[in-house]
Amino acid sequence: MRPCVSVIDDDDLVLRALERLLKSGGFDVRTFPSPYEFLERRPAGPGCVVLDLAMPGLNGLELQKQLASLGDPRPVVFLSGEGDVPTSVAAMKAGAVDFLTKPVVREQLLASVRAALARDADERAARARRDSLAARLSTLTAREREVLDLVVTGMLNKQIAARLGTAEKTVKVHRARAMRKMRASSLAELVRLVGDPA
Repeated sequence: MRPCVSVIDDDDLVLRALERLLKSGGFDVRTFPSPYEFLERRPAGPGCVVLDLAMPGLNGLELQKQLASLGDPRPVVFLSGEGDVPTSVAAMKAGAVDFLTKPVVREQLLASVRAALARDADERAARARRDSLAARLSTLTAREREVLDLVVTGMLNKQIAARLGTAEKTVKVHRARAMRKMRASSLAELVRLVGDPA
């Protein structure tokens, strides 16, 4: 699925101009004249949001907070007619990719949108790896998980057996099953998987 750039601005002329500009840069674009309409019809799948800061009802910063509370991971690029420093700092602290002042420079906007889409792709890939790891970990028995946790600390089978009060042979069986379920072909790969799920 191609990423979609959602543009939200209450000024119809600005909305159409931004749509043309982004489409000329090769992006799939959907426009929304209000934050409420975006919340009702936001596209599923990958993408980013190009968002006007000052809108009636729900302003850009409030929409950014609402998206975060909904668990919507789409990165935001803010546009503002009167960008003051405290507001831009608040937007960036809340995770915005960029804060641009209108009238926006074409190449600057295209670069910011490319950066936002790259961030979205990276974050989605990291979430997919974490979800995959969690799914594999959930297939382990309690004892396999205990053995796995001790293996990745660098303990030897005989040390694990002593710690758990079981036979070394039993530890080897649990370790082999855990590695198979985790789809790790080596101890190094297992340590990398469990130690660095992102």
